[in-house]
Amino acid sequence: MNAQPILGERSLRRFLAIHPLWSALLAGLFLASALPPVFFLPGLAGLAVLLHLSRHAGAAHRALLRGWLFGVGFFLAGLYWVGIAFFADAERFGVFAVPAVSLLVGVLAVGPAVIALLSYWTRAISPSLHAALFALLWAGSELLRGDWGVRFPWNPIAVVWAATDATLQPVAWIGTTGLGLLTVFAAALLLLWLEDPRQRRIPAAALLGFPLLLLALGGWRLADDPPPPAEPKRVRIVQASIAQHHKWDPDKQLAWFRRHLELSRRDWPQPPPDLVVWPESSVPYEVEREEVRRALAAAIPEGAYLALGADRYAEVDGRPDLTNSLYLLDSAGRILDRYDKVDLVPFGEFLPFRRILNRIGFKKLTAGNIDFRPGQGRRTLAAPGIPPFSPLICYEAAFPGRATDGSDHARLLINITNDAWFGRSSGPYQHFAMSRMRAAETGLPLVRAANTGISAVVDGYGRVRASLPLMTAGVIDTTLPPAIAPPPIARFPALAWLSVLIVGFVSLLVDLFARTATSSPRTGQPAVRRGRPG
Repeated sequence: MNAQPILGERSLRRFLAIHPLWSALLAGLFLASALPPVFFLPGLAGLAVLLHLSRHAGAAHRALLRGWLFGVGFFLAGLYWVGIAFFADAERFGVFAVPAVSLLVGVLAVGPAVIALLSYWTRAISPSLHAALFALLWAGSELLRGDWGVRFPWNPIAVVWAATDATLQPVAWIGTTGLGLLTVFAAALLLLWLEDPRQRRIPAAALLGFPLLLLALGGWRLADDPPPPAEPKRVRIVQASIAQHHKWDPDKQLAWFRRHLELSRRDWPQPPPDLVVWPESSVPYEVEREEVRRALAAAIPEGAYLALGADRYAEVDGRPDLTNSLYLLDSAGRILDRYDKVDLVPFGEFLPFRRILNRIGFKKLTAGNIDFRPGQGRRTLAAPGIPPFSPLICYEAAFPGRATDGSDHARLLINITNDAWFGRSSGPYQHFAMSRMRAAETGLPLVRAANTGISAVVDGYGRVRASLPLMTAGVIDTTLPPAIAPPPIARFPALAWLSVLIVGFVSLLVDLFARTATSSPRTGQPAVRRGRPG
């Protein structure tokens, strides 16, 4: 293979060599373009650029800086919308928006920085094996950022495949981590071309063939569509679309409460819904109060149920006890059960490093200065006539593999959220995409009620059956899709390790092929590789 680099290839390599810091920052921004709602999948090539820049850093501290700048670009473009939440109460919190987002991005960028450092230290291995190691390091960093560490699992690389129903399906076999590992490996194989302009076939096959493989496998899985249930259950989802800066206005709380009641009662279909679902924090009063429950009963058809979000305040041993909860009520207004949110949002529901931050005047963003208490764990709520369901309050839908309590009793996921904090930004789209992943990895349909959107009904394959867009007030009236057979990853979580075996096997094959392809056709000796790390 004697192809010479074209002008564009030479220009790219020259830019990477002359401007490595700018290249790292831009590569991170480019990778973020693959996230929802843009789904510009060529942005995944930014991962290979980071690996190339790490191999040629020349010193450990340079690799560390390049990786950190890459992380700054990726997380800033992916999480800029966090700053919007500070302007829900701009007078008190607006000044903290830029420092808070900067701190969040700076801390999260440590992950790519460490990956770049480790990649520099292992630069002597062949590009294909290095791509496999890089993918393992990236998958490990996502696990550390999620369940294993700081508990911020937002925007795993696998979320880019929520772009289509078909490409989302592999999470049912190998989970979010497994799909992310294969994705990073396929993207990182572009390193072969960056290191040697003659190596075009393998990167091209990986970058084009991997999405096509996902489409084919996903299409095959989607062809197995279960029949609708004989007596489908009906659901009404209420989306009141109340802007966050209005939501907790004391003068308007009663009006917002009445809006939810009015939307719930409006033109009930025949037959009426079996379940009505309101968003997170939709009731600004204590649900336990009798007059509140009487009002709520009027919004529930006879024999049906209402699932709603509300803050619960009590005193335990003279100390305040505050939880973010989902209540299940019957048509008489009786509270049948309550689920307390387990995974709380830092700065939104509790203030980390409270003693230090209180001294500089910082408080959590939600009303009051009392930290929420996390619940005891995931639970399955049940009532006669509706499928037993696993509640997921807001942020909890971002955690892979933790959508249920593991009992196999749940037949439905209910995700209530208030994405009004983040306005008209990419945040709600990212949140919705991760919610769909929870449906696909469990095989359970998902009912999602969001204050300002996106509210939806999603089937057990992650396909959207009905939805309301952002900033739209209204209701969704539809039937619940059936739960499908538990997918492989739900029954055997260890299948995620299958992706490690695939990456290892393919990397060895690619390495063998690459060595053969770069041999001199006349002498049979390996050709001198360009751009080897010094």
